[in-house]
Amino acid sequence: MSIEIKLSKKPIPYEKAMLFLNKRVEDVKNGDKKELIWILEHPKTYTAGVSFKQNEVIDKKIKIIKTNRGGKITLHNPGQKIIYFVINLNPRKKDIRKFINTIETSIIEFLKILKINAKKDKKNIGIWVKEKKIAAIGLRVSRWIAFHGFSINISNNLEEYLKIVPCGLDNKKITSVLTEKKIIPKNFEKKLINIFIKNINKI
Repeated sequence: MSIEIKLSKKPIPYEKAMLFLNKRVEDVKNGDKKELIWILEHPKTYTAGVSFKQNEVIDKKIKIIKTNRGGKITLHNPGQKIIYFVINLNPRKKDIRKFINTIETSIIEFLKILKINAKKDKKNIGIWVKEKKIAAIGLRVSRWIAFHGFSINISNNLEEYLKIVPCGLDNKKITSVLTEKKIIPKNFEKKLINIFIKNINKI
């Protein structure tokens, strides 16, 4: 099955990205367009999932965008890579847990290339380095079209997490590739895409 790959060099506003993503979901449902994997960054944006609570906002001055994704409140900012997807599970295995496992495995494999030992946690969705979260996952499924995405902290400003309780966690329990390895990897997007597609094709 053919998947369109989209790579944006400049930061894309969150609302604009969601309009594009939601339109693609409908197009894939109707068989009008290909599935999608889209790598991008957002300007600094705080978003809240469907299980977010108001007391998770520490700095009441920040603007929160409410979304239809799963999960709680999180931060997107420059230096964090977002991987949005629209994947049709109808011709694949209709198993949401298996698809989430595919995402988790792909992130762990990618971080291993950077010599970062990461793991998943049965109690908390996302990917962890020691006891700190380095990647977040948000997922929706409609008529077996899986969409939304995951984010990996590469070189973003982690201090901006102090304004929220990210994903319901202690806001000091967040890390990044730069924090762990003191490097900013270059031109890694194709490697990440190839790993993700390889694992999607196993579903």
